[in-house]
Amino acid sequence: MEVLRHARAQLAELTGMAAESVSSFERTEDGWTLEIEVLELARVPDTMSLLASYEVTLDPHGELTGYRRVRRYERGRSEPHRPGGR
Repeated sequence: MEVLRHARAQLAELTGMAAESVSSFERTEDGWTLEIEVLELARVPDTMSLLASYEVTLDPHGELTGYRRVRRYERGRSEPHRPGGR
């Protein structure tokens, strides 16, 4: 849990955006890979706010080694089903 909290804090510090949640995480040979949901643009009503999923990589000690945005979406929209996952 500490690794997840630390990753959220590091991403928020680097991007200047609020990290809302960790939607997935996985231990890898090189450390960790996480997907973190970030509030990119707050709007009224909140269901129209823009969120983004960032793929974050961490070393074995939990230090951020890289990140990239993998998708952007409105909070109130569900993602269309994609065969085979992502």
